[in-house]
Amino acid sequence: MRNWWIPAAAILILSAPATAVAQPPLPAIPALPALPAIAGLPGLPGPPPPDPPPDPVAAGPNSDPAPELPALGQLPLPQAPNLPDVQRWIDQVIPPPPIVAPPAPVASLPGLSPELARLQEAVLPAAVGDPFFDAWPDGLADQAPGAVIEVRDVTGTAAPLLTVPVRQVLQLKFRTTDAHDGPSFATASLVVPAAPWTGAGARPVVVNNLPIDALGRACTPSYSLAHGFSADHTNFTDYLPPTTQLAVLRGYAVLVPDHEGPRMAYAEPYVAGHAVLDAVRAVRQLPSGEFADSRFGMTGYSGGAIATRGAVALIGSYAPELAGVVVGAALGGVPADYELLSRSMNANLASGVFMAAVFGIGRERPEILGEMNNLAQWAATSPLKDTCTSVFVLPGLLMLPIDVAADVPDPLHGEVATEIYRITAMADMKSAVPLYIYNGEQEFWIPSAGARNLYSQQCAMGAAAEYRSVPGEHIIGMITGYPGAMDWLDQRLQGVSAPNEC
Repeated sequence: MRNWWIPAAAILILSAPATAVAQPPLPAIPALPALPAIAGLPGLPGPPPPDPPPDPVAAGPNSDPAPELPALGQLPLPQAPNLPDVQRWIDQVIPPPPIVAPPAPVASLPGLSPELARLQEAVLPAAVGDPFFDAWPDGLADQAPGAVIEVRDVTGTAAPLLTVPVRQVLQLKFRTTDAHDGPSFATASLVVPAAPWTGAGARPVVVNNLPIDALGRACTPSYSLAHGFSADHTNFTDYLPPTTQLAVLRGYAVLVPDHEGPRMAYAEPYVAGHAVLDAVRAVRQLPSGEFADSRFGMTGYSGGAIATRGAVALIGSYAPELAGVVVGAALGGVPADYELLSRSMNANLASGVFMAAVFGIGRERPEILGEMNNLAQWAATSPLKDTCTSVFVLPGLLMLPIDVAADVPDPLHGEVATEIYRITAMADMKSAVPLYIYNGEQEFWIPSAGARNLYSQQCAMGAAAEYRSVPGEHIIGMITGYPGAMDWLDQRLQGVSAPNEC
């Protein structure tokens, strides 16, 4: 049983004291009827006779009368515990997990206490047995962002998965930057169509930022392309909608970044933005020179929109030389405002995804990890830390608030949360490239207000942008908004100037 720990974790959580609800008095149990006598059988014993009433004379004149027991329905129920009570109860009954630093510490962030540094190392994703994804290269600090570290050809395993004619599928490992401007690395896959490019100029490249939405390294699109399809790890959103396939049939190359980085920092926009931009730099530096003069156009939905938004926000400060290379970005179902999502995704069916995203950000911003209680630390150091979306959505069925994983009251309104909201909002960063933003109007987990506000902010800063409200919630909105987004991106890659509706 590969996922035995899921029901075990659910039992641990459900064993917490539940909120008490006043119940109506139970009805009195009626007396049992007397059994009829049956000829030839001995009589059945009846109930014992009641004790005789106490003799008031024998008891004495000063004796207290015997207390009367209240009826069952009159027994007082205990007071309902509030969330701080539950948090204290969890840490009282669940001991902290043994945090053992790995034999080879992996680039913990500076300035951490020894305890928090060990916890950060313990919650990082486990190795998958492929050094291309696992091994931290030496001398990263001496390399420029985007410098190519390793290239390998995975056409043999990737081509059957892509189902369209391809000439080659390359995987690139390159230097990038983490959320604190420290040296890191990332990986990406480049799909080159079999058909020659017949359009003007160099072959354009679609940067397809997929919604990886995962905690384990085996969940990345490049891992599946290198090792084959797996029901446990391959995400269906790698293929639906079929952006990669449609782009290849159009003659475009496709770049698929593993934008969560080696720490699998799900939902951290700086890590994702850096990885996407450095993937573009790496492709342009390939020795063949085939893509040195190509136009690059980005797209991303939901978790992929986090990466796309991070990239366009960081172009001006992190990769200004790409401002004329990236011709536009289409992003939909945009998780742009994490404070808004803390109200729309917490304590409902989306809570499993929400908790995973908070944990993913905590891998790069470990001040979040410092607020986890013992139960959350056990979960964060268990096999849950290497799961894909199909697994960690399941705890959402319990609809638990994130408070049950914290050791501080009201964690979504504390100082740490407020600072995370501010940093991840990227509110003062103008996109250096045209934007096409869309969102489902009936979206309830990622409300359209976040996308509308992003559009208004970018317009106020002078960016060129369009906004489209499309019918549907998150899934239907992806379908109804997809044709318009792809048509817009195709026009940019063909060299047509972007309209500005600000």
